[in-house]
Amino acid sequence: MQGLRLRRAAFVRFTSKSDISAPPLHVNEKQSRRTFIQKALGVGALIGFPTIIPASVLGKNGAVAPSNRATIGVLACGGRSSYASSYVRYAKSEILAVCDPVKERRLRRAAKWNVKDHYNDFRELLARDDIDGVHISTPDHWHVPMSLAAAKAGKDIYCEKPLGLTIEQDLAARQITEKYNRIFQYGTQQRSSETCRMGIELVLNGNIGEVEKVYVWAPRGWSGGSAKPVIPIPDGFDYDLWLGPAPEAPFCFDRCLNNDFKMKATYYYYDYAIGFVAGWGAHPLDQLQWWADELDLGIPIKYKATGSLPTEGFFNTLTHWDATCQYKNGLEMRFMDDETATRNASKIPLPDLGKFPGNATLFMGSEGWVSVSRGKFNTSSDALRRKAKDPGPKRFAKSRNHCENFVDCILTREQPLAPLESAIRSDIICHMTDLSARTGKKLRWDPKKETVRGSSKAKKMMSRPMRDPWTI
Repeated sequence: MQGLRLRRAAFVRFTSKSDISAPPLHVNEKQSRRTFIQKALGVGALIGFPTIIPASVLGKNGAVAPSNRATIGVLACGGRSSYASSYVRYAKSEILAVCDPVKERRLRRAAKWNVKDHYNDFRELLARDDIDGVHISTPDHWHVPMSLAAAKAGKDIYCEKPLGLTIEQDLAARQITEKYNRIFQYGTQQRSSETCRMGIELVLNGNIGEVEKVYVWAPRGWSGGSAKPVIPIPDGFDYDLWLGPAPEAPFCFDRCLNNDFKMKATYYYYDYAIGFVAGWGAHPLDQLQWWADELDLGIPIKYKATGSLPTEGFFNTLTHWDATCQYKNGLEMRFMDDETATRNASKIPLPDLGKFPGNATLFMGSEGWVSVSRGKFNTSSDALRRKAKDPGPKRFAKSRNHCENFVDCILTREQPLAPLESAIRSDIICHMTDLSARTGKKLRWDPKKETVRGSSKAKKMMSRPMRDPWTI
């Protein structure tokens, strides 16, 4: 983007139930980039006197001028927000503000990133006209509602995975690009990994022959937790805003304060997530979808899944799952948790399980196989691996960092590596697996009407009520 960019309107209004929030908010007026540069150059003052201008203001000596940087607001400052540090290190971006309903968390992030402005309510941050994009790292139940609110406010969006709490939310998310014309980057990260890209390009260019079957596995979910005892809400914790569209519930340690990876209710409680079938399954399924989108395969239309739900404790999402999914062209994909994959490794067989025990996307072809996992890929032969440097004419865009790719797209208005439509597709696979396992029914996905077939119960579960005043 060249020169100075025009700023959006200074007011964002949320006035009806069809919007994502309650009362309208007044905007805190901030100086524009044009004003910043005028002040830096001394325009209108001390005319005729020598002025020393920092190179960073003019964009000289490799520095990026403020007028050509993307400005970012970070929505949620918990553990997942650590990835947003990339904006601080990237010369083309800067973080202007952070937001979190937990005061201690937002103050910690603001201090770490040397950010002056911090907010309790995300709507105040969205109301600013000097922020180009937002980085959303909230619990899953906030992903689509907050993304839609950001799109209405004219912000581009980087949203952590998974996408929606329901299929209805996934489909509603299309408004972000189709109605509001915003950039959307899905936070699955692995499309910015060179090794993942090389592995998928090997498959895409036919180096394993015809793909005959695909296996995908991800880390299992966890059971446990307790809704008791009910404890007082700590000072500085806006619990009502933390819940947002989720149902009213008593405040307890395991719901809101436990940061143990295996004990986070926001990963394993159905009010806030559908579990690791999506929370971790999003990563390897995104790699599958990266390939499938290039072939116009869409997503599987048939699903038969089994799964295990906790029988005791607080958590209530799938701990294990095993889904057989079939595409319209007959290709079969099997999606499992890692323990189920391990138990079936010798029967299937899964040739690469020992090297990628936790998660992988494995393409079995008529002339070999390729598996892709976080930060690495493996092949059925050394000769096949050597082809990765020159796999063929079909290539993906290169990116060294997912946040940097998002920033570049804010500035150029080009599509990011992990666009919204691809996110919608892979996330629906997660939901179809979950619905089939929960109902015990074979399900079909109708790609034309975009609805679930085969179970009236599963079809009803495509949506969930949202707590007033929040809607999509």
